[in-house]
Amino acid sequence: MRSGQLGRVLIIGAGIAGTSASITLRRIGVEVDLIDINDEWNVTGAGLTITGPTLRAFRQLGVYDEIAAHGYVGEGIRVCEVDGTPIRDLPTPVPPEARVCGSGGIARPVLHDILASRLREVGVWPRLGVAVDRLVQDEEGVEVTFDDGATERYGMVVGADGIFSRTRDQIFPAAPGPEYTGQSVWRMFVPRPPDVDRRHYFLGGRVKVGWTPVSATQMYLFVVERTPRVVRQRHELPAGLVELLEPYGGYVQQFRESIVEDTEIAFRPLESFYLPSPWYSGRVILIGDAAHPTTPQLASGAGIAVEDALVLAEEYAARDSVAETFTAFAARRDERCRFVVESSIEIGRLEQLQAPPEAQTAVVERALAKLAEPV
Repeated sequence: MRSGQLGRVLIIGAGIAGTSASITLRRIGVEVDLIDINDEWNVTGAGLTITGPTLRAFRQLGVYDEIAAHGYVGEGIRVCEVDGTPIRDLPTPVPPEARVCGSGGIARPVLHDILASRLREVGVWPRLGVAVDRLVQDEEGVEVTFDDGATERYGMVVGADGIFSRTRDQIFPAAPGPEYTGQSVWRMFVPRPPDVDRRHYFLGGRVKVGWTPVSATQMYLFVVERTPRVVRQRHELPAGLVELLEPYGGYVQQFRESIVEDTEIAFRPLESFYLPSPWYSGRVILIGDAAHPTTPQLASGAGIAVEDALVLAEEYAARDSVAETFTAFAARRDERCRFVVESSIEIGRLEQLQAPPEAQTAVVERALAKLAEPV
């Protein structure tokens, strides 16, 4: 398929997957329309942990240097006991030819700004407050009716609209939906002590505690808790997190003591499911969390979303039809994405069982080695 042969491509959702797909497709000359249902295009929340394979994908996207400059890149994960005593350091290997570190982290708003800048450079900007009401396909294209009544025609539509994807509901109405995994995660920003040079896990207690550096001066602390699905009010979060962190030592106690009534804490349930491949119907395809939402245990959700975008553009440029593009995409992505989802769920299962630290870290170590393989 020659770039632009099929006319414009519509990308639904301006998160990491949709933004990355817009960048990669524009680079090969495709005309792209990017929309997002939200009226404002901004990002809230804490930090993003980045594995070596994800850093490799960000290098291919062209933003690795900015992430290294404004976030954190390094090597290894330190596994500690509840009191803070180190147990071992997990390696985070990546092939030398990838030219990236094995681990990283960045504040989500900072990553958003980096991707937005790159999006501007390729001449795309999201149209906000817009959703798709109807998709009608024929052999030549897709007629898209938007919720403001406008109608446009596209050669291909990419659903990158996240775990609660409306695009998925439209093309696969019988598909499974997100399910609560039995765990929720707490997150907050904390100062980065000068001697902290890598990610940390604290294992063996009732909850999993960890942190990831996201800049020279900041980290984000996370706590993964097994609990029935609950809704916590914002005013309840500081006291709740103080209680959960009480048994933990080292710098965790210092962070715990810093929590006050107005400390910004994020809390959300963890949801996941696996949509069997193929993730497309006719000329409409799903990528990122719309196709394979995963929990954060393996820190690879953003990575496989960016990989989706890279592979979609590569196959679009190399094939003679949308059908061939989607078939080739599925052949390259199904096994790898399923592996990430299943490994993340397995780690979460072991956490809920309070399995020995070595059992939990063994899954992480095997998975990181597998994901370091070529995409």
